[in-house]
Formats: sequence, structure tokens, C-alpha cells
Amino acid sequence: MNRVARAAAAHRLATRQTAVVHRLAALLLEYPSPELLALLPQVEAAAQELPDPVGAPLRQLADHLRLTALSQLQADYVETFDLRRRCSLYLTYYSYGDTRKRGVALVELKQAYRAAGAEVDGEELPDHLCILLEFAATTDAEAGIALLLAHRAGLELLRLALEDSRSPYAGVVGAVCATLPPLAGDERDAVARLAAEGPPGEEVGLEPFMPPPTPMGARR
Repeated sequence: MNRVARAAAAHRLATRQTAVVHRLAALLLEYPSPELLALLPQVEAAAQELPDPVGAPLRQLADHLRLTALSQLQADYVETFDLRRRCSLYLTYYSYGDTRKRGVALVELKQAYRAAGAEVDGEELPDHLCILLEFAATTDAEAGIALLLAHRAGLELLRLALEDSRSPYAGVVGAVCATLPPLAGDERDAVARLAAEGPPGEEVGLEPFMPPPTPMGARR
């Protein structure tokens, strides 16, 4: 999908329902904390207003977070997103790996946020899925959805990896994907290629899907 097509799709998809899904997903995909657990009643109430295809996965993860000890949640989160190479929440990593092009992509994301009047904290990487979802939900829906579409292959690969590992987070990423158009032929090819080869790398011997250079704890 080219830039013009992404902009047109984003305009169609920028609805209140999509914004609610993105906002709730941004919260639920954060590192588990007492503050997040305190918000769960509000998250569940908002998710009740959504249709089941997108609301049910959000409610299920909220239930899981509410019923599981915080220490276990935190350990599971680290195991899932810090230690599994194919479960990175940093979306540009899927397309560019540890290459110079990734640095350019990160700068372009920051510029897109700044153009909409948003700034990313200096300690945060702008391609973290939670940041992108929060931007789409609360700052500029059309620009945020267009950015999600630009990184659709990585988002789908994350969903598949979470499903393969039976992660409780899989449904939430699936709900985000459900707010976007079905994969087109080129996008399906890109997902298949990433799944088979991993992201590009400039380091000899770099294994596919090595963790990104900034630790996942950046959002904690």
C-alpha cells in the first residue's frame, strides 16, 4: 500500500470506535504496573461498549491482568517481549533490523509526531507500538493509522508470533489488526518474507530477530 492509499484508508478508518480500541490496546500492552492494574475497571467498562470482535480480546486480557499476581505478570511480560526475538513491540525493527535505515525510519516517525504537535520522551523510541497507538488514539487518528499501515507487516508478524506462543497478549494485537483493512497481496508477501528471513542486518552473523538495541523496559 503506497502513501496515498494509506492516507485514504486512514481517513476512512479514523472513527471513534477505532480510537477507543487503539487507546485501550496502548494501555493493555504496557509493562504491568500497579497504575495499570488500577485502571482496569475503566478499561473493562470501555471495552464493554465495543463489538465483540474487537472488545472481547481487550476484556480477556484485562481479566487476565486482574486475576494474575503482579510479579507473575511482570515476569511473563519480560519473557514475552524482551526475550522472544519475534515479539518486539518496536515496529521498525521488523522492516529494517539493526541497519542504518532503521535510524532514518525512527527520525521520520519523530517528525510525523512533531508535525501533529506531539513530542516523544527522549528515553522512548517512537516506533514502540504503545506510543504509536496512543498517538493515533489521542493526537492525530489519520496520521497514526497511516503509520500503523506503513508498518503493517511487522504488526501482523507480531500477532502471529504471540498467537504461536499462546500469549494472552495475542488477542489485543489481533484487535488492533482488526481495525485495519485486510492484508493485500504485497502485504501478505511481506509478512511471509519476514517470517522466513527475519529483518535485514548489517552485522555479519546477526541472527534473525535479535532484540532491538533499546531494552523493552524503556516503556516502564
